[in-house]
Amino acid sequence: MVYKWLTIEQFCLLCDEAIGDGAFCHACERELPWLGGHCAICALPLPTAGLACGECLRHPPAYDRVEVPWRFAFPVDTLINRFKHQARWPLGRVLADGLAGHLRHAFGEGLERPDALLPVPLARRRLRQRGFDQARMLAAWLGASLALPVDTSLLRRSQDTAPQQGLDAASRRRNLRHAFTLASDAQVRERHFALVDDVLTTGATASTLARLLKRAGAARVDVYCLARTPKPGD
Repeated sequence: MVYKWLTIEQFCLLCDEAIGDGAFCHACERELPWLGGHCAICALPLPTAGLACGECLRHPPAYDRVEVPWRFAFPVDTLINRFKHQARWPLGRVLADGLAGHLRHAFGEGLERPDALLPVPLARRRLRQRGFDQARMLAAWLGASLALPVDTSLLRRSQDTAPQQGLDAASRRRNLRHAFTLASDAQVRERHFALVDDVLTTGATASTLARLLKRAGAARVDVYCLARTPKPGD
């Protein structure tokens, strides 16, 4: 007997309303915390679009541009946390599909496609605790959806560091000193890379990795992530 996939009724992940396809009903999708106005470099939520935030003007990050569809706010924050901390992998796949759609639109608007996607390396201790690497999974889903190569060996975590959560920007930068290295056979010069991670908070990890790549000769480093954390209080 042939299984009829089209007869399976789909339900919105957020409100359980029956839907034809996709993950969200139209009402819930409209209410997602779409990024809106943001810094043209680090994607920090701003009242207007197309301008750089004060921090990027004072201290330009090593990466060139952040591409992200959502703010880290309800319900996207809950979906990301369930993916990361409860191993709800289908939720991660749904979010990766949303990021892939955002990137297709950005490529259509002139964003340069990278030569390869590089997942941000996860600390070995966190990998043992969690049992999977969420950045690597996101990169694999994006690569398959966007026909982009994924390199999981170019960036390496050389030291386990304290968790970044709860640290301020300066502490995060200090925490990441000497945390990453490049593979000995890494081909970097004149190439364009995109780092892949779940959430961008201060950008310390992304900037550390971008600086490492550019010192080795990379031409451009972008950052692709699911959500951007606003400033505290915003």
